[in-house]
Amino acid sequence: MMIAAVFFYLFASICVASAFMVIAARNPVHSVLFLILTFVNAAGLFVLMGAEFLAMILVVVYVGAVAVLFLFVVMMLDVDFVELRQGVLNYLPIGALVGLVVLVELLLVLGGWAIGENVTAAITAPIPPAADVSNTAALGALLYTRYVYFFQAAGVVLLVAMIGAIVLTLRHKPYVRRQSIAEQNARSKASQLSVKQVRSGEGLSQGLQ
Repeated sequence: MMIAAVFFYLFASICVASAFMVIAARNPVHSVLFLILTFVNAAGLFVLMGAEFLAMILVVVYVGAVAVLFLFVVMMLDVDFVELRQGVLNYLPIGALVGLVVLVELLLVLGGWAIGENVTAAITAPIPPAADVSNTAALGALLYTRYVYFFQAAGVVLLVAMIGAIVLTLRHKPYVRRQSIAEQNARSKASQLSVKQVRSGEGLSQGLQ
């Protein structure tokens, strides 16, 4: 029990510190690296809680795909972060007000938080001992039975967020020539061809005026 407590405080402290460095680091590449460190330590906390499937999903999906994708995007984009930070002071009062509201909400939640009698035993053993199922099967049965509507709602929210991100970042450059199928199909010989009668001695340039 003592070893589990030591590992818990170790993973939790590193997780909180790296999460703070995600928003405190000046270099966005360093922020993504701290985010990966946060995910790895959160996976360690899941292992201590007996949710090894969630720990592996966190490492494989978030660290192996999402965080690495963030790192590649940040490194490939030519973003002038000095220019982005020039207008930070204009939004500082609003940001401070939002942060104060979130802090008050967290204090209210922590002030009214109470641990039940059987919560500690339920955390250490998320699957009942009588149930002869694995962690993956128990999690799937719980998601697709009791929380199926919340699971589908989360999928819809992620889909809307993905579409919104694509719409907000899609920019058509005016100097880039693109193919328009509708304009090509609407072309006719009368609108595209013209016959000029060029008189002898005038030349081609005078006849086209």
